[in-house]
Amino acid sequence: MSWQKEPATASAASGDAGNGWLPPLAFRAATPADAGAIVALVESAYRGHVSRAGWTTEADLLDGRRTNPDDVLAHIARPRSQVLLAFRGDALVACAHVAVEDGAGYFGMFSVVPTLQRSGLGKAMMAEAERIARDDYGMLVMRMTVIDVRDELIAWYERRGYRRTGLKKPFPYGDERFGIPLRDDLRFEVLEKTL
Repeated sequence: MSWQKEPATASAASGDAGNGWLPPLAFRAATPADAGAIVALVESAYRGHVSRAGWTTEADLLDGRRTNPDDVLAHIARPRSQVLLAFRGDALVACAHVAVEDGAGYFGMFSVVPTLQRSGLGKAMMAEAERIARDDYGMLVMRMTVIDVRDELIAWYERRGYRRTGLKKPFPYGDERFGIPLRDDLRFEVLEKTL
């Protein structure tokens, strides 16, 4: 848990009236009881009209679901895997999947409440996920996959030390667990960072 002062605009967006101080950001690993709230957060950050309140929306690229309770529960149950949650007071404000895959840390399902994006929550969440991969799982590298046409998002990750590996993976067209594509040119690109 860390204490930090954030701008009054972020305070107002979170519903904390007053002097511009927010409740401390608290992290914990998800439990099965959190699955529904995680799905709702992820969907709000990436899909549909609500996601347009933030800058990470995929609404122009994909329709359909971004995740589902079964996938979230599988991430929670898997060894060396967790869904990391961030709370301000009682409010779930961010989540990310942190795991060990192919000998490296894996970072995915990264979601911040759309109206709180650009408030520093994402940076704090990513730092905690990297700490878990390095300190708890003993990983020296963190990897992620990003849809390669998401230039603004990739640039954000690059400013946080991630680099493009040049490795591209096909988008799983026809597998609605990943959404319903609205374009025919989607691919994943692997980004990585030395921890």
